[in-house]
Amino acid sequence: MAERQATIASASGLHARPAKLFVQAVQEKKIPVTIAAEGGADLNAGSILSLMGLGAGHGTVVTLKAEGDGAEQALDELVALLETDLDAQ
Repeated sequence: MAERQATIASASGLHARPAKLFVQAVQEKKIPVTIAAEGGADLNAGSILSLMGLGAGHGTVVTLKAEGDGAEQALDELVALLETDLDAQ
């Protein structure tokens, strides 16, 4: 299992457009990916409802986990996405 930490850069956190863009990127990876805020339970990172329920805002540190072929690369790409201000794009 691969694991990475990322700090949310989007001003609105994982809500609305940033959440949608992130979920699309996770689904494109075609491997199970989970996301959790510090001390929280692992949630399905490919679910818009899970992300909205996570309530991760700007500056929140989250942990991503993935299994399967390409997990390391997938997480590196997802971390880069989270650490980009998706509101500004």
